[in-house]
Amino acid sequence: MEQGYAGVSMDGIAAQAGVSKLTVYSHFGDKESLFSEAIRAQCQQMMPDDLFDHAPEGALRDQLIEIAHAFFAMVSTESAISTHRMMMAPGTGDVHVREMFWEAGPKRTQLALADFLSARVADGQLDIADLARAASQFFCLLKGELYALMMCGLHGQPTSAQVDEHIQSSVDFFLRAYAPR
Repeated sequence: MEQGYAGVSMDGIAAQAGVSKLTVYSHFGDKESLFSEAIRAQCQQMMPDDLFDHAPEGALRDQLIEIAHAFFAMVSTESAISTHRMMMAPGTGDVHVREMFWEAGPKRTQLALADFLSARVADGQLDIADLARAASQFFCLLKGELYALMMCGLHGQPTSAQVDEHIQSSVDFFLRAYAPR
């Protein structure tokens, strides 16, 4: 990911991994599949499925803050910012590469949160008509201005206090927006 999708070859990947090109191809088939798997694995490592499987009895705000911290930690890494910049740059691969990125990363995470929110709607903790939209809004709130500044290279890694304040205010805003009426 450090060299960008276009800047990497299967030969280079094999050399860096210390294996043969045949080994890389036998595991992944092609560069696109390897890229997709790398994104999926990173998301799974930083935001594992069980993060969204908490028992509904737990405090909703605490659960959302935990999800928010995992998400912000994932998207604010230098490698994640570089990957996002690469996906946004004109001429970066074709639309298929961008679709693979979307499916393996953002879409997976949004679907997991939508399922999490659905359980909270079912037990009356939230009032959400469009779960997919609410999940998308949650993650957009979490990125906010801080992430935009980081993407533009205008802000370095935030302090833990800055992250905590940003996450708590974003989660509280989200909970107010979807509080039962």
